[in-house]
Amino acid sequence: MRAGILSLFVAACVKLAHANVYQSIDSIPDRTYDFIVVGGGTAGSVIASRLTEDSRVSVLVVEAGPDNEGVLDLQIPGYYFQIPATYNWNYETERGANIHNRVLKFDRGHVLGGSSCINGMVYTRGASDDYDAWAKITGDPGWSWKALFSLYKKHERWLPPLGGRNITGQYDPRVHGYNGKTQVSLLQKSPDEFDLRALNTSTQYLGKDFPFNLDPNSGTPLGLTWTQSTIGDGVRSSASAAYLDTPVRARPNLDIVVNAYATRLLSSGTEKKRQLDIRTIELAPRSGGTTRKTLTAKKELILSAGAINTPQILLNSGIGDSTDLTSLGIQTILNLPNVGKDMSDQPVTVALWNTTSGVPFPLLDPAAALEQWKSNHTGPLSAFATRQTIWSRIPSNSTIFKRFGPDPASGEGAPHIELSLYDDGAVAGTSIILLTPKSRGTVKLRSNNPFDPPRIDLAYFTDPFDLEALREGARLAKQFFSAPSWSDYLAAPITADPDAADPAPFDDNTREFVLTTLHPVGTAAMSARGSKTGVLDPDLRVMGMTGLRVADASSIPLIPTGHPQAAVYALAERAAVLIKSAWY
Repeated sequence: MRAGILSLFVAACVKLAHANVYQSIDSIPDRTYDFIVVGGGTAGSVIASRLTEDSRVSVLVVEAGPDNEGVLDLQIPGYYFQIPATYNWNYETERGANIHNRVLKFDRGHVLGGSSCINGMVYTRGASDDYDAWAKITGDPGWSWKALFSLYKKHERWLPPLGGRNITGQYDPRVHGYNGKTQVSLLQKSPDEFDLRALNTSTQYLGKDFPFNLDPNSGTPLGLTWTQSTIGDGVRSSASAAYLDTPVRARPNLDIVVNAYATRLLSSGTEKKRQLDIRTIELAPRSGGTTRKTLTAKKELILSAGAINTPQILLNSGIGDSTDLTSLGIQTILNLPNVGKDMSDQPVTVALWNTTSGVPFPLLDPAAALEQWKSNHTGPLSAFATRQTIWSRIPSNSTIFKRFGPDPASGEGAPHIELSLYDDGAVAGTSIILLTPKSRGTVKLRSNNPFDPPRIDLAYFTDPFDLEALREGARLAKQFFSAPSWSDYLAAPITADPDAADPAPFDDNTREFVLTTLHPVGTAAMSARGSKTGVLDPDLRVMGMTGLRVADASSIPLIPTGHPQAAVYALAERAAVLIKSAWY
C-alpha cells in the first residue's frame, strides 16, 4: 500500500516537473505572457530562467526542436560525434569559391538548449581586449571586460573533476564562479606523457613565445593552458540542463513549447512615434504545413534563435536589406541592410606529424565505456576536448600586417591563433584555428518559404589575410614541436611545410582541408546609438522599432578570441539585466 502511494507521489512530481513543457503549438495555454523568448538555445535558456526568477514576470519560450530532457546522447560528453540528426538543423554551407568549391556541414543545435547541447564544450572567454572593443564599438561601458566579469562569475559553477585528482597549478581559482548555473571543469584524466612534454616545452625551452598560463579565462589567455570545458561531474552542462532544470521548469510563470517553428515576426498594431512595434510572433508546427498561430507579448519579444536562425527570422519578417527582400517577393517593413551580413566564423586546419612509435592507442570498447559512464560518470566518455591549448599571437615582425592591412585583433593581449594539441599514439600535432578572421560571410534567404534552409556563405579567404594567418599558425605549431621535448617522439611531418620555398602546396592543402569551427557571430550585431550600421543598439533593441530585442551570438559586434559559447552566456546574462531594469 505504502509503495503504491509512493509511486503515485513520484509520478505526480514528474508530471509537475513537466507540466509547463508543451509539445506543440496547439497545446500552448490560452494566456498572455509578458515576454516571449523565440529560441530556447544558449541565450534563450539563460534569459527565460533569469526573468522568471521574479514571480511577477511571465515568460513563454518557443523552441523549434524537441526537448533535451532525458536524452542520453546529449548528456554524455564523449558522444559528441554521434549525436542523432534529430537534434541538429543539419545545415550545409554554400559552395566556397576559395576552398575548392566545397560544401561544409554546418551543425546547429535543433533542441532545447540549442548548440550548447551538441557543441565541443570548450569553455573560453577570450581576451579582455575583446570586450573592451565591444564597449568601444557600442559606446556602452557595460559591455567592457570589467563590467561583464561579475556576470561571468554569476553564470559559472566551477567544479573539480570527478575522481578527485589534484588540479592545483592548472587553473586560477580567483577568476571563476562557484554558485552559478553552468558547470565548468578540467578533464578527469591526469596529465600523460604528451601533456608533460608540452608543459616542458613551455617551461624549459620556449617560454618566451609559449609561456605557461595558469588560466585562459582570466582575460589574458596568451600561452599554454589547461583546457576547461562545460562539463560537470562527467556530464555535459548545456544551457537547458543548467538554466531550465526541473525546479525552473516547475515555475508557474514559465511555459515552454517545443516543436514550434517561428515563421515571422508581425506588427502588434500599436505603433508609436511612427516606429514599428514588433511584439507578435507567428508560429507553425515544426513538421510544416499551413497551420499558423500568433502570440503577442505584453512587454517584449526577445529573439534568441542564434547567429543563423535569428537573421533568417528577421528576413522572413521583412526586416533586412530591402533589395534582397524585394528580389524574393518579401515586403520590406524595415530596411536594415546589415541583417545577415558581417558574419565572422573561425576557420580551422591542422599540423600533424607521425610519431616515432607509429602505434595508435588501443581502440575504445564502446560498450565498456558506456557501462562505466552509466555507473559513475567517469572514463573515456566523460570528456571530449584535448587537455591543453596554446593561445598565440602572430609575431609582430611578420610581414602579414604590412601586406594585408592592420592587425584585426582587439589588442595586444588578444591571440590570433589557437592551437589545440592532439595525440593518438601514431599521429600527433595540433589543430590551427584562426581566431581573428577578416573575411565576412552572410546568411541570406533561399526563397520566401520560411521552411527553406537559409543560404550560409562563410566567404572563407575572401580576405587574403586569413589564408596567410593560417600559414603563420602552422609556423607557430612547427616552432612549438621543434623543441627538444619532442625530438624522440615526433618523426616526419604529414602536413605541408608552411616555410617551403613554393607556398602553393601549403595554400592548396589549406583550401582543400580547412573546416569550420561552427563559431558564427555578428549577423545582427550591436553598434552605437545613432549609428547607420549594425542592427541593434547597445541595449540589444532592434533599431527603428520598439518591442523587439535580439540576444544571442548574432548580437556580438566582434568575435571573441576563443570559443563563443562563454561570450554568449555573458551576453545573455546582461540581456536579462537590461530587460529587468527597463521594466521593473
